[in-house]
Amino acid sequence: MSFGEQDLNRAFLALADPTRRQIIARLSTGPATVNELAEPFKMSIQGISKHIQVLEQAHLVTRTREAQRRPVHLNPALLTELTGWIDKYRLLAEQKYNRLDAVLKDRSAHSG
Repeated sequence: MSFGEQDLNRAFLALADPTRRQIIARLSTGPATVNELAEPFKMSIQGISKHIQVLEQAHLVTRTREAQRRPVHLNPALLTELTGWIDKYRLLAEQKYNRLDAVLKDRSAHSG
């Protein structure tokens, strides 16, 4: 599945909130229910549910039904897409710095 720029924008906006980042961090260890996700926060279940809705709308998490439970799961495909986007620009920046290092090293060798 390929994600577009709108999906990336929505995901980065969702991740701008520290509570949602903590929820993502918790889900990286495995699925959890809303009650389980709410435990470490001084927030109502409704408040956590709103954060989960934002994460769902950003396609960062999904929900399934297991009997009476509705666990929340991380969407690894979108996380891969986000890290790929970040890595692309990190690599470009690294290449620029590597070229600059080479120029400075060359200058240093010729002036010494």
